[in-house]
Amino acid sequence: MKKLFFYMILMLVSVQIQAQKDFQGMAVYESKTQAPKFEGMRGNRDITPEMQKNMEERMKKMLEKTFILNFDKSASIYKEEEKLEAPGQQNGMRIMFGSLTGGGGTFYKDVKTKSYTVDKEFMGKEFLVVDSLPKLDWKLEQETKQIGGYNCFKATAVKQASKTDFRNFRPKNNDDKKEETKKTSGDTKTNFTDNFEIPKEIIVTAWYTPEIPVNQGPENYWGLPGLILEINDGTTTILCSKIVLNAKEKVEIKPSKKGKVISQKDYDETVIKKMEEFREMNRGRAGGPPPPMGR
Repeated sequence: MKKLFFYMILMLVSVQIQAQKDFQGMAVYESKTQAPKFEGMRGNRDITPEMQKNMEERMKKMLEKTFILNFDKSASIYKEEEKLEAPGQQNGMRIMFGSLTGGGGTFYKDVKTKSYTVDKEFMGKEFLVVDSLPKLDWKLEQETKQIGGYNCFKATAVKQASKTDFRNFRPKNNDDKKEETKKTSGDTKTNFTDNFEIPKEIIVTAWYTPEIPVNQGPENYWGLPGLILEINDGTTTILCSKIVLNAKEKVEIKPSKKGKVISQKDYDETVIKKMEEFREMNRGRAGGPPPPMGR
């Protein structure tokens, strides 16, 4: 009898271990970013009010994205949902900012090794960014709310703002604009990026649910005792709209291998350099295609 009882306990433990090993989930996230106003273009005689409105509407659509997060106990892949685009939408602006707004590749996170891999295409060149996961000093709050039927807890953190993420751009105040105008008083036209700045730090608010005990979340967010269902950094909100746990069809969770391997720091330096070149080439013009990447 004792042997039978021991055997049953052993079988139960084996089943639980296997269930944990096979555990997998899928979460759908809707990402929305406040579109910047192109107020700096109003002084440009080549930009009509209709053109300005059209640019703002196109930017707004570019900043509304849907992402899929597939995750297990230790790793995840986060990728923008593919959508068909109308002919002619791949213009210079979209090429320039497409990979700078949270999309543009498969983001793989391994919370055991605390590393990530993401493939990015920037100005026609493929990169494979491999680096350590950023560790945020999360402050766990007592405030709670429900998201999609899950009980969620609030957490906050302060992080450095990425200079290569267009979503971090903030409008300059009037004094900054006046100072910039003095410096460029000889120019008859203004590039719209002249009207924005990037803060050094941003406050991040997260909502996570311990009911799904995985150390995962959208983009490069992680490190909380439960799946992160919502992220807000002041201008961008990423909200989970659907969760499926242990679906019959499993998804292969592994990093991409395409592109030139590069660290995040080196990738950022490459992007910043090209953005500066793009800025100078387009100063005094309404727009145009970005300069080609060097080999």
